[in-house]
Amino acid sequence: MSKEENKKLFIETLGCQMNDTDSQHIIAELKEHKNYSTTRNMEEADLIIINTCSVREKPVQKLFSEIGQFNKKKKDSAKIGVCGCTASHLGDDIMKRAPYVDFVLGARNISKIKDVVDKKGAVEIDIDYDDSTYQFAASGMNMYKTSVNISIGCDKECTYCIVPATRGEEISIPLEMIVEQVQKDVANGAVEVTLLGQNVNSYGRRFSDGREKTSFTKLLQEVSKIDGLERIRFTSPHPLHMDDEFIEEFAKNPKISKCIHMPLQSGSSSILKAMKRGYSKEGFLKRAKKIRDLIPEVRITTDIIVAFPGETQEDFEDTIDVIKQVRFDQIFNFKYSARPNTQALELEDKEIPDEIGSARLTEVIELHKLHQSEHMDSNIGKTVNVLFESLKPNGEVSGFTDNYCQVFVKGSDELLGRFVDVKITGATRTALKGEVIN
Repeated sequence: MSKEENKKLFIETLGCQMNDTDSQHIIAELKEHKNYSTTRNMEEADLIIINTCSVREKPVQKLFSEIGQFNKKKKDSAKIGVCGCTASHLGDDIMKRAPYVDFVLGARNISKIKDVVDKKGAVEIDIDYDDSTYQFAASGMNMYKTSVNISIGCDKECTYCIVPATRGEEISIPLEMIVEQVQKDVANGAVEVTLLGQNVNSYGRRFSDGREKTSFTKLLQEVSKIDGLERIRFTSPHPLHMDDEFIEEFAKNPKISKCIHMPLQSGSSSILKAMKRGYSKEGFLKRAKKIRDLIPEVRITTDIIVAFPGETQEDFEDTIDVIKQVRFDQIFNFKYSARPNTQALELEDKEIPDEIGSARLTEVIELHKLHQSEHMDSNIGKTVNVLFESLKPNGEVSGFTDNYCQVFVKGSDELLGRFVDVKITGATRTALKGEVIN
């Protein structure tokens, strides 16, 4: 079949790193099958796609605000598509509220993009759809870093979370497909990979083809055998599934980045039970201590939700206590907001007054700022190894250390894609400054 005339695609991605990867799949599929190339100028685009997130507060308002602006500014012939998690739970309601939208594609249905792009009114939001063995078109992007999905969906029932309702049950992608994709990306110049899943360390429990179970630790071992791959990251793991085998592999495997995301959510065992997280305050602290004992240079990051329905002052103090004990290197802080299709909606009568929630959030942020400053200042004078990946407009180049501190140095594009030793000369709460050691 002859390809149509080259068309322009503008895509806006909201939310998590998995959404970023889904957008790369959309771009690659439309380039391969429909001859689209990307543009950063929305007004010249023939197709405008917004890849949505439904995890954060007010995503629905943001979605309709964004597509309303797109509709005002786009050229007359341009089509608009809505993809991702908000698309999954709103479905054809999107078209009822915004009839100028041409198609809706849920987060579990990304492989169908080439089929729906030319079907006015198409709505594909089946959260049971299985594309775990679908071979997406190659992106062809020569990047130093790549990301690869290792599973789709989530089997957890965290009471605050909408993801299972938008991405469906968890299915692992076959190990050999993951290894093959990483090998291709390394051949195209990647030296670092991030393995993505809603809960990466439950990888291997269920496959579409009924094959034997395996483990995330086994996957890490197989991926680390790839020649030319220098660094492996992953997100997000779940504290409940951080068994000794996993932690020991994380500690001893030199290719695995020594930065780990441990989503705490709450330091209160009673709130954790209400959230259905599956671990206690003491269990979390035990896992964090084991990791810090094995890897002194590790950076531990986390998510925290304050003011979950029913959270007492004592519950909140437990969260503060965990923060003080673990001294997280980065915290993604949130004040609880009710999400559609979640069990926590039943706790409406226990919701915390907004002013109390805001005060608790501020307390977490201020405490974390102190810890951040101390962590970052402790790097001054050290020599670190940095993978440089992006040019900045002020004559600087930025990259990340093995334990995922961002570093800025004076330099040019000759540093890009290289691992370079840097002497740290200064620090802010969020980044380091340094000088390349020749």
